[in-house]
Amino acid sequence: MSKEKTKSISLKQQVQPLKYSIGNDISKEKFDACISVIDSEQRVKVIASRTFDNLQWGFKEYYEWVNKKCKMSIPVVFIMEATGIYYECLAFFLHKKDCYLSVVLPNKSKKYMQSIGFKSKNDKIDAKGLSRMAAEQCLEKWEAPDETVMNLRSITRQRESLQEFKTQINNQLLAYQCSEFKNPTIINQMESTIALLDQQIKETEVLVNDEINKDEGLKTKVENITQIKGVGNITVATVLAETNCFKYFKNVRQLVSYSGYDVIENQSGKHVGKTKISKKGNSHIRRIMHLPAFCVVSSNEPIFKALYERVYKRTNMKMKGYVAVQRKLLELIYTLWKNGTKYDRNYLNKTSGNDEQKLLFPLGFEKTVIV
Repeated sequence: MSKEKTKSISLKQQVQPLKYSIGNDISKEKFDACISVIDSEQRVKVIASRTFDNLQWGFKEYYEWVNKKCKMSIPVVFIMEATGIYYECLAFFLHKKDCYLSVVLPNKSKKYMQSIGFKSKNDKIDAKGLSRMAAEQCLEKWEAPDETVMNLRSITRQRESLQEFKTQINNQLLAYQCSEFKNPTIINQMESTIALLDQQIKETEVLVNDEINKDEGLKTKVENITQIKGVGNITVATVLAETNCFKYFKNVRQLVSYSGYDVIENQSGKHVGKTKISKKGNSHIRRIMHLPAFCVVSSNEPIFKALYERVYKRTNMKMKGYVAVQRKLLELIYTLWKNGTKYDRNYLNKTSGNDEQKLLFPLGFEKTVIV
């Protein structure tokens, strides 16, 4: 045997498989799965792909198929997109099997597939792209929310839908009352619909309080946070439900980015565009923080009142001041929850400027201020 052949064989022997990655593109009735393996030379090879029903018996068939194809004793990583609620059943199935699962946002996987040159899009291609993404990247493990969090999320989102529908019907009623020819029956129907929606909104508030009262630890922490004037159980419950009680985040910067309050700049060379918040994040959180921001300022909560006045003075724009308050309020909720402490509105008065420096959240439209 020649030296070149011996060298080639030895190089092949040195190439070792590192991990399996299973990408799953999920829809309402079915999901496509693709198994890949990455080796020590960072080459990703597709082993198998198949379509399964998005039902419990389909999950069992899928799990048996994965075990049959993944024969080597190397790590196995599952990945899927957070597509509405259709991914949840499979995600919880894998979680109960103690599998390593990563759930990524659709825009993140979309940007990745564009970066590697995927031009076409269908279920099989998406499953293949997700599989390659999990093979090449070290993704964080999915933290499954508990039953209380899932119930709170369902209730708060239902409440939000009811409020949006109520606003829509109310606007239609106001417009119809200005018409030349009015039908009393139509007006009565709209008014009855609004009354029914008001009743259902109140029922969701009762459901939220019932869920909070089931857990003493949760109840105590929520009471600590609601010491802030203008922040109620609905606000806190929505934030906790959308963040899985902040288990998704290691620091407050990740929470700010997830909520869409992170600042994006538009500047290149001599061009200086607008600096604004991204709004690329959880819209449910931004929506629920809107009214509390007005309330804490009007209630003269010292921290938020001072922040609002400072931003308004610099920018002469009230809404930028309220957005700064929304972000500050969200960060405070996160801090109080993590520390398990009660809100103290006189906290800043108890500490001198030499004791501790606090950065008051530059949002791009104001300079960094140390107090």
